[in-house]
Amino acid sequence: MLSAGAVGLALALDATVAEPPDTLHPVAWFGRAVAWLDRDWAAPRLAGLSCALALPLTAGTLVWAGVTAATALDSLVGVLAAGLVLFVTTSLRRLLSAVRTVSEATERDLGAAREDLRALAGRDASTLSGGQVRSAAVESAAENLADGLVAPLVAFALGAQLSPAVGAAAAAWVKAVNTMDSMLGYRGRPVGWGPARLDDAVMWVPARVSALLLAVAAGAPTATRRASRWVASVPSPNSGWPMGALAAALGVRLEKPERYVLNADAELPTVADTRTAVRTVALAGILAYALTAALVVLLEVR
Repeated sequence: MLSAGAVGLALALDATVAEPPDTLHPVAWFGRAVAWLDRDWAAPRLAGLSCALALPLTAGTLVWAGVTAATALDSLVGVLAAGLVLFVTTSLRRLLSAVRTVSEATERDLGAAREDLRALAGRDASTLSGGQVRSAAVESAAENLADGLVAPLVAFALGAQLSPAVGAAAAAWVKAVNTMDSMLGYRGRPVGWGPARLDDAVMWVPARVSALLLAVAAGAPTATRRASRWVASVPSPNSGWPMGALAAALGVRLEKPERYVLNADAELPTVADTRTAVRTVALAGILAYALTAALVVLLEVR
């Protein structure tokens, strides 16, 4: 039951605190440490790949050592430490709050909505319509459900078979991989090739699990089958699955201009559609926490 307690603590902290401020957030610290990689290298792919392998492993090792030391003091202290790690490596409430803010702003001040979108999606929003801004927000909600919640939870559940410390280290490793990809894994940045390819491998399962969770949360059992028709248009091998499942479940079109379109025959999301998307992603996130806790309990009593 110890690892399940860590999952419960992470959920409780997300619901009440949302996220620590950036000045106190270990993931933000890691991001600042990674930023120095974005420079000219004699062999940029080799440099990026080497750091993509070394830096997340370092983060995971430090977390394992810290949680192991806490567990040596007392098992409940170890659970607390593992729960804190899982809390800082996952995010749901802050994500959904940002999506709501952007969507509601599209009706009052489109310029402000475009500006607020920068916190959610890395695209030029200067010419986007209100519907396209809401599309980007909904896409971000679906993609970040996979990246920011399901992936660390899956890693924790697998690692917790050995101990809460290993589970916490696995969650930290996945979060570090994803952070490196989000900072460096862009077209035109050779140093980002290694982080991007590693993230593609790590996210294969969580992206598809997230699509299933969204289909269940929306009560749309055929959503993933319908999404499978569109995912090939998305450059990422993974993000199209949760985005496509949510597009199918809501009956809306999601698009990144000149890059991809999901559910092209539908209309762009309205504010009401975005509210439904937020509720769907919230329920999918709660299901993810619940299933993770149930899985670790089953594995502990096995």
